[in-house]
Amino acid sequence: MRMLHVGLRVTDLDRSLAFYTALGYAELGRVSDTPFGTLTMLRLPDDPFVSLELVHDPARPVTGTDAVNHLVVQTDDLDATITDLAARGVPAEPPVEPGPGLPTSWLTDPDGYRIELVQWPAGHPAGMTEADMAGG
Repeated sequence: MRMLHVGLRVTDLDRSLAFYTALGYAELGRVSDTPFGTLTMLRLPDDPFVSLELVHDPARPVTGTDAVNHLVVQTDDLDATITDLAARGVPAEPPVEPGPGLPTSWLTDPDGYRIELVQWPAGHPAGMTEADMAGG
């Protein structure tokens, strides 16, 4: 088994799509008229697969985001990403290092979902592994 993607309900599809496009996502396509509303499939530039689905139904706006703690997006250069986001009008918090050599930053999407930007140390696998949990 493998997780495919996360679906987030959004209130204003255009506003959310502008935000996630500024973050670096590209729209791959849409599925209209589903029981959930319109589904917009997004992927990051170096990822061949959809990792985020924006779910939009004007009759069901977002009323709370507390069921989702946060999303995590990996970046190769956190400082450059923060600078690029600022130029696109997307503010990110100053970087912190919750662990040695693991700079992170946070931002918030238009509906209030929190997003953690992470820069893995050189040579780290493309995602979290069992080795990251050692000693924790």
